[in-house]
This record gives sequence, structure tokens and C-alpha cells, in this order.
Amino acid sequence: MTPQRRTKIVATIGPACREPEILVRLIEAGMDVARLNFSHGSHEEHQETADRVREAANRAGRPVAILQDLPGPKLRIGAVRDGSVVLPARSEVTVVCGPVEGKVGDESVLYMDWAGLVGAIEVGESMYLADGRVRLRATAVREAEGEIDTVVEVGGAVASRQGLNIPGPADALPAVPEEDLAHLRAGIAIGVDMVALSFVRRPEDVTFVREHTRVPLIAKIEKPQAVARAEDILRVSDSVMVARGDLGIELPIEEVPMVQKRLLALAGALARPSITATQMLDSMITSPRPTRAEVADVANAILDGTDAIMLSQETAVGAYPVLAVEMMASIALHTERHAPYAEWNEKRVHRGASDPSYTVAHSACQAASDLQLDAIVVPTLSGRSARLVSAHRPDVPIYALSPGRETVRRCGLMWGVRAASMARYEITEELIAGAAARVVELGWCTPGMRVGITAGLPSGRPGSTSLFQVQVLPVPGDTWPARRAVRPDL
Repeated sequence: MTPQRRTKIVATIGPACREPEILVRLIEAGMDVARLNFSHGSHEEHQETADRVREAANRAGRPVAILQDLPGPKLRIGAVRDGSVVLPARSEVTVVCGPVEGKVGDESVLYMDWAGLVGAIEVGESMYLADGRVRLRATAVREAEGEIDTVVEVGGAVASRQGLNIPGPADALPAVPEEDLAHLRAGIAIGVDMVALSFVRRPEDVTFVREHTRVPLIAKIEKPQAVARAEDILRVSDSVMVARGDLGIELPIEEVPMVQKRLLALAGALARPSITATQMLDSMITSPRPTRAEVADVANAILDGTDAIMLSQETAVGAYPVLAVEMMASIALHTERHAPYAEWNEKRVHRGASDPSYTVAHSACQAASDLQLDAIVVPTLSGRSARLVSAHRPDVPIYALSPGRETVRRCGLMWGVRAASMARYEITEELIAGAAARVVELGWCTPGMRVGITAGLPSGRPGSTSLFQVQVLPVPGDTWPARRAVRPDL
């Protein structure tokens, strides 16, 4: 059996890759999740991009999830001339705080969309732009005029709508801006498969958004307050993203690697899919090859247990978007050969006494190793059973089958899971037989292979997985229990 990549790849869609032919090539290269960054672009543009991703996925013959990334309560500058300007070191720049509509900044003035900034910054404090690459120091604060005079200590290019970081928590910012709720409604209309929440600070930020949608929520950890309350936040979230860009500004940068390791370990313990993001192959924005340090960074994230690795500017605006995805896929495939599967299966996930699904998932992975099974087949309605098996990191493929198109796509974020549609069954014996036949029909397995199949009693109810059966896959024409589908194959 040809080795399959297990670590998933999230790629940000932007001007460099949103053309239909390039999207097809991205999917063929290994993109599992397409990220739409709602900090940029209109709702109409995102709708068009989502339609293109769906069409490209159909052409490539592979399901691809769409991730909506909300801007969150982040400080952002307004538009700048020509979309990007260079701030020379030692030059002076005035930051004007308040409404930015219709205003265009340049090398001497930037507009900031939060009027409260003048009350949150003091003379001598620093402000950071461009993921920390550009540093301004406040030399005068004029609250009455809403203006902050600064000197550029570290120069560089800044772009329209780019984020600005300041020291301290900026507690006056709303937890979930009204703008985010408007974006969320647009994303639901578009049909996104998952939503990432930026600058989460407390679990209530997640539960508030959950009141407005049933789409799975990804908590982005990029604030010190979120790191301190990470377990509480992850327990109310469906997934987590280690967003190292802002995290490396909000925290001392030397702390970020160990914070990343702790967050990925916590996500594993709670069986939450995880994404490691920001500057993973940053040099590939302009170069066809990454640096050795970047390759090591990606490999270490995989060995830390991340479910997915994410490309941002590398695909959105970079010169080599397809090569960046291909490189990610190649690094993942080579690194996974050395992953500690036995240790992961036994120690990675916390299994409590109250939920048998965790124990069944662990036992399925252990059985796959002990019995040298060829795969684990997981029929699932919500995707939860596939997520729990994935969290235990078996050393065989995980094949998830679901009657729900959304569930099939959302499995694109789960480590090691390959998903497809199947009919819905209400009788457990028929579900197992149907799943066995379906993986042969898909060409994922061949007759005579021995696989493990999970199921639940009663069948057809989410969260009821409680049994595991070993099957030798049938030769076409063998007699199996009648496959009475409740609804046709999707």
C-alpha cells in the first residue's frame, strides 16, 4: 500500500492562488483545507473564492474543507497608498485614531480603527506592525486630537488593514466585535465548514459565538490571556490553532516554542484537532525553496503532534503557492515515518471513565497494531468517532465514511483521516457490512484485507460508538447482509 500523508495541510487562498487552475493544482499538491481570511476582501469575493474551491475539489476528485478565519478584536491600520508603503527607520509617523473609512495613509501618517488606542499607549512604549517586523515608539500622545506621534525604530513595509500590536491586554477592545458577527453570517451563507476565532481571550468568547452558529469553532491562541486559560478554552472549542505570529509579539518570542509544545500536547490530551500556523515556510513567499530551519520547524510541529500545518502568505500572495504545498506534503510524509505511534496511542489522549468512545478508539488503534490490520474504518455521522481515533494516532490509515457532505469535508482537518460519503443505515450489522463494501468500492482497500470497523448501538445516533469488529473484506459477489439504505448515497 502506498504511504499516505497523515498530517493535513491548510492553505490560505489569496490573489496568488485563487484562479481555478491554480486551485486544482493546490488540491492535487495536497491542500486539505482552504482558508479564507476575512480580514481582507469583500463577502462577494469570498463567495466567489468558495465556489471556485468547491469546483476545483470536484475536478481534483478530493473533498476540501473551507475554513473561515474571522478578524477578531485586533487593532488594524486603515488603507495605505497603493496598498503598501515603506516606513524608513528613524522617520516620524503620526498614528491617527478613530474612523478610517475613506482615509488613506502614507509614509508620514497611518490611520487606526480604534479610538481607544490613545488611552492605551504611553510615551516611550512600542507598537508593532507586520507581525513585529516594523517597530514604532510613541514620542507624544495627544488624546484630545486622537493622535500619537511615533518614531520608526525598525523600518519596513506595511500593508493596508495590517494588524498592530501594543504592550498590555487592551481590555477595552470588545471580545467579539459586531463586525465579526456580520462576517460569520456571511460565512454561514457561503457554506463554510469551520470557523476560526481570532484573539480569543477566555472560554466565553467561544461560547458566545457558538450561540450564533453550529459550525465547528477553532480557537486561535495568540494572546497571553488565552495561553493562561488554554485548557478551559479548548474544552469549549472544536479545534485549536497555535497562531505564532501575534503570539510571538504578545509574548517574549523565546517562549513561543515551548508554548507551542504545551498547546499541542493539551490538544492531544483533549482529542481536539490542532493547527500550527504562521511563517512555517515564510521564505517561500519569494523563494522556490525553504530554509533548512523552516523545514525543521515544520517537522518538529509534526513530531509535537499537530494535526495540521498552515500556509499563510506563502500561498495567498507568494510567488510559489503550489511548490509551497508540495514542500509541506513532502516534509510531512518523510517526518511521519519517524513519529512515535506506540507512545502516542498509549499516552497522548486523556481517557476518562465516563465516555466509552475514547476507550473504543484507543482499543481500535491498539488492535490495529497488535493484529497488523490494514486499516481502521470509521462510519460516523458527526465526525466525532473519526476525531477520537485520529487523536490516538494509529499507524494504519483511518477511513471515515459519512452520509453528511459537511462531515466528510470537516474530516480534512483530522490527522490521518481520509473521508468519503456512504449511505445511512439504521441497523448496526448493515452499517458494518456497508462500510466494508464501501472502502472496497472506493478502491481504498482490496478484497481479502483485514480491517477494523467501529460502530455504535443503536446505529444512526451520533456519539454512540461502543463496539469494534475485525472483518476480512469481501470479494465482490460474496453474500453479505442486505444493504438497506435509509437514504441514497450522497
